[in-house]
Amino acid sequence: MPAKLTRYLIVAVVAIVLLFAAWTWLALTWSYSEGERAGYVQKFSKKGWLCKTWEGEIAMVTMPGAIPEKFAFSVRDETVAEAINRLAGRRVVLHYQQHKFVPTSCFGETEYFVVGVRAVEGEELPEPALPQGQLLQPR
Repeated sequence: MPAKLTRYLIVAVVAIVLLFAAWTWLALTWSYSEGERAGYVQKFSKKGWLCKTWEGEIAMVTMPGAIPEKFAFSVRDETVAEAINRLAGRRVVLHYQQHKFVPTSCFGETEYFVVGVRAVEGEELPEPALPQGQLLQPR
């Protein structure tokens, strides 16, 4: 292969890698939208084959008896993930940023990245339906 063709090939590969890196950086730093969602954390786990990410889902209930809407989210910050785990079982407000067109799922499986969490004030934990240790027996 001529030296000139090899040089062009190397420049092309480097340019593609740099464009991919720039696109990834832009997609992860520029927020398309941001907001808050309130509900009960239904699922939250660290998963993935190569890139382990925190993935979760909250159930947002508008009124008692209504079917909850689910909101899937990803967490990139370990501190936020620990806070979500500490608030398990309580109603929480998740502050999120939406990042569109992230080129790989290594950064999260969803486009909604939670950047903050807080407990909803003034709400008590629900009482268990049965005393602890008792099981409902069929008749």
